[in-house]
Amino acid sequence: MPGNRFEGAYDDVDDAELVGAVLAGDARAERELYDRHVDRVFRLAFRMAGDETLAATRDSRGTGRHHDEWADDCEGGPVRVAMDLADGHIVAVRTYVGGRWRLAGDATDLGTVGVREAVDFLLDNVSRGSGSAAHEAIFPATIADSMVVWPRLLAIAKDEARERGVRKDAVFWVSQAAGEKATEGLVDVVGDAATDREVRLQAVFALSQRRGEAVAALISVARTSKDPQIRKQAIFWLGQSHDDRALEFFESVLLKK
Repeated sequence: MPGNRFEGAYDDVDDAELVGAVLAGDARAERELYDRHVDRVFRLAFRMAGDETLAATRDSRGTGRHHDEWADDCEGGPVRVAMDLADGHIVAVRTYVGGRWRLAGDATDLGTVGVREAVDFLLDNVSRGSGSAAHEAIFPATIADSMVVWPRLLAIAKDEARERGVRKDAVFWVSQAAGEKATEGLVDVVGDAATDREVRLQAVFALSQRRGEAVAALISVARTSKDPQIRKQAIFWLGQSHDDRALEFFESVLLKK
């Protein structure tokens, strides 16, 4: 079982060494690396998205080599989506928030598209494809205004016809949704033995992102799952929760209460 490479504080350990420790399975090193950089990453995301909630999620390929198609004006909306076509198929999806287009001569501007129509297109059509575009179609649907999409994301997660990576992305974004129903949906995915194991493992991770409300669910998974890998993953994330209920669970296991 991987242990901690460094003893005591990490004050004198540089980032390169921490990365090596993380790759070796050191959970404390992973937490230290996160704590060192989370604030600056958040500030960068906030500057790009212009909104705290969006900054707390992630940028979906909104920067980089395509910066020449969009100008950042630090606005809170609307969501702008650019798609690349090849042989009649969508091969890439890029998402931006606010700003304005810098359209090239060969680009077609579809104008403003209704929220429901856009979400339906992204989730029912683009995400059914293959390759990076199918993955990239999930994120813009999650930030559509006034739309509750997590039930549809759960349906995608359970859809064997979808690519595994798309299903795992759907599970991740369910973890960002509010409400007990989202947690219950993730528990259903974890407990569904017919679902791909990688998707179920992603659902365990997604539960861990639900913070306090999911600790009881993770404990239940750790106690009852018939899959040793699923149980191991649940126990790992319970160890990262720093929750008293997790400590009580570990004590009960060790003492065989």
